[in-house]
Amino acid sequence: MKARQAKRLARTVLSVSLLVLISAGFSTISAASGSSDVAGPKSKYVQVVVTPGETLWSIAAMVSGNDQIASVVADIVEVNRLKSADLAAGTKLLVPVI
Repeated sequence: MKARQAKRLARTVLSVSLLVLISAGFSTISAASGSSDVAGPKSKYVQVVVTPGETLWSIAAMVSGNDQIASVVADIVEVNRLKSADLAAGTKLLVPVI
């Protein structure tokens, strides 16, 4: 009988632990998505994470029209205070939403 109670207690503790872990994950995701938009006086920015192979030009091309890519690249460099055009995977950048 004690073994059955111990198993039931272990299952309950495991279930509660998983629920806490899942809840913490969802709260982290919603906090991250809520804080990724940064409102500026004229423009709005969203935070993006650079994936392998992406360049400033490819990121700018995703958010702008073909005729605005150069100005969006310049904006990304200025807002993020980039010293180089080289981007490492995993880098977080503020990118204008156009």
